[in-house]
Amino acid sequence: MNFTGSFNISASALTAQRFRMDVISSNIANAETTRAKVENGVSVPYRRKTVVMEPMKQSFDAMLQAKMNGSNQPVQGVKISQIREDQAPLKPVYNPEHPDANAEGYVFMPNVDITKEMVDLISASRSYEANVTALNATKAMVMKALEIGR
Repeated sequence: MNFTGSFNISASALTAQRFRMDVISSNIANAETTRAKVENGVSVPYRRKTVVMEPMKQSFDAMLQAKMNGSNQPVQGVKISQIREDQAPLKPVYNPEHPDANAEGYVFMPNVDITKEMVDLISASRSYEANVTALNATKAMVMKALEIGR
């Protein structure tokens, strides 16, 4: 019996959730950033980023080799497939004294909603905790199995 598969699944999920929390933290930190990058000589406000995850898939060749060797590995965990920029419109705020204000006095602020980010952060944190619990349950089962062998 192979216990490393469940450890690998939990580890990949922990890594993915940790990365998701880092991206959310970056969104919160840049919620007021009006000069995130320069495009065509113009400063552009920060845009909210989201993490897209997908299950790890093996190639057909790797699955065939595993089956031919008698190995049975149906699931390998999750991976981060991409980081997307949210294309929601930027928030115009009237502030004619701001250095980035346009001719009408509006400043375009990032499309980051702090409430939404906090909800996502709690979700990522709960997912991380669930994976830690699964990892600890697997570890406890392995320890009990080793005690049987004594």
